[in-house]
Amino acid sequence: MDKQNQTIGYLPDERPSPVKLLLYALQQVIVMFPATVTVALITGFHVSTTIFASGLATLCFILVTGRKIPLYYGSSFSYLSAIIGLMANQRFLDTLSPETVEKLKVWQETGGLLPTEALQYAQFGIVLSGIISIFAGLIVRFIGPRAVEKILPASITGPIAMIIGLTLAGTALADAAPQPQAEGVATSIVNTGWVWAVSLATLLATIFFSRYLKGIWGQLPLLLGAGVGCAIAGILYATGTGDMFQKLGDASNAVFAVPAITLPKVSWMAAAAIMPIALATIPESTAHMFQLDIYVNDLAKKKNSKKKYALADMLDRNLIGDGIGDMVAGFIGGPAGTNYGENISTMAITKVFSVPVLIVAAIIAMLISFFTPLINAIYAIPKAVIGGLEIYLFGAIAAQGVAIMIEKKVDMFSAKNIAVIATIMVIGLGGAYQFGGNIPFLGIEVPSIAGAAIFGIILNLLLSIGEKKRKPAVNIEAPVQTNNEATETNE
Repeated sequence: MDKQNQTIGYLPDERPSPVKLLLYALQQVIVMFPATVTVALITGFHVSTTIFASGLATLCFILVTGRKIPLYYGSSFSYLSAIIGLMANQRFLDTLSPETVEKLKVWQETGGLLPTEALQYAQFGIVLSGIISIFAGLIVRFIGPRAVEKILPASITGPIAMIIGLTLAGTALADAAPQPQAEGVATSIVNTGWVWAVSLATLLATIFFSRYLKGIWGQLPLLLGAGVGCAIAGILYATGTGDMFQKLGDASNAVFAVPAITLPKVSWMAAAAIMPIALATIPESTAHMFQLDIYVNDLAKKKNSKKKYALADMLDRNLIGDGIGDMVAGFIGGPAGTNYGENISTMAITKVFSVPVLIVAAIIAMLISFFTPLINAIYAIPKAVIGGLEIYLFGAIAAQGVAIMIEKKVDMFSAKNIAVIATIMVIGLGGAYQFGGNIPFLGIEVPSIAGAAIFGIILNLLLSIGEKKRKPAVNIEAPVQTNNEATETNE
């Protein structure tokens, strides 16, 4: 018998048996869970609502794309700096009720859930951010994928990703060693310095797990690293080293509870802060599509399938689906997101690209969001554990910006590229640290990341005038990864 006919795997339009379908779906939920939940914990969004939104947005994505693209939608880390910066913006605070402002101050010190009013304004920005991705998808549909690459080359998207990660460095260290909730508590773990044992153990465990674990375990460094941090915190508390660490939220006695659904409230300031971040997720989502195209067609070839899966040609549907996912998630109270590299890597390793598997995974995620004991367990995580994860995650976002420029072979000796990269970096970082994330400009407050992105796009287009046209490359796909190289840390 031909060896190729024995190839195990499922193409997008193939359905495993019911038992395998359920197991594969559970695996996809486990893989997306750590990063998606971590985004909710950092931003103060409801964890249950975030999980529910990821499942609902995934179903909408699959329907919009004609059930042809096997991708899972999850919360994106790229939006963290915009949301955290918005909540610290004095102009934004002036639009809130005094009660909400007081609750926000508590949130900034101790974490937990965002006040409902502030969350609703952020939702408005998230919903509108979906318009950016939809617009990019329409451009691709009518003009071609080269148009997106011309407006958003790697010399722009790379530095944007870098400043998104670097502007969050202070937040990461503040959460890694949170201040005591009450002054004068002599036995506080924070005061004894033992809090660093928790955050550093979480950080190092996560790094080692992501580096050395293989297979499905290699997909779960965030979950396993958080487990190590919680174990260290538990040991310190049990041995009487100090008071209990700050927790992320309060427990509920119910077994099942409907996720908290909130509707957006109009805030153009929130829209200005959050919408432009979608510019950073478009290249990432595009790269995922080209990776997926390679993996799926490689499997189809090995299975002797006569069908051609032209996923790269559906880039427009992918971007439109991403935008609709943002609008759906934002409308019910979930964070903005994108398709998940972790889930793609899992599919590449297991050779399971079945769309029905992802549909079932989305439904399972939505059901899990109603299970209160699980949500209580997540809220019991010490804040120092999240801080340890943030040091790695935020740095990884910045490193991805460097990787984008390396992968696309950005000419660092080009005067145009240096000018674009330099101005984006300084405006983005300088605005964050000198002006608290919002730069005063002609009487208005411009979010630093948005301002940097817009300035970079305009400058790049101006400096491209009169530039000699280069021969178009044969393909703009991302390089092929081996199965062991397919693991990604976060979005």
